[in-house]
Amino acid sequence: MSAPSIIEIRGRLEAAFPDAVIEVTDDSHLHAGHAGHAGAAGGGGHFTVKVVSERFAGRATLARHRLVYDAVRDWMPHRIHALAIVARLPAES
Repeated sequence: MSAPSIIEIRGRLEAAFPDAVIEVTDDSHLHAGHAGHAGAAGGGGHFTVKVVSERFAGRATLARHRLVYDAVRDWMPHRIHALAIVARLPAES
């Protein structure tokens, strides 16, 4: 199964966080040769996402990350091998 595109990930995050400012970066090329990288058999992509949303108000970092993971949970670990998350309130960015 192939890694999702940046557009696919952005679409999932926009659906989950309609008010958010979202950035998605494909970091897969930095992990070439790693057993779980997108070019390996059964490997998924490595991505960094930044989500800035009021939905994170009153939530600790772990709870914010869980909300982001929930949007792509069904792609883990086969289509997405690694996901680095920055989840902030607008006042924090």
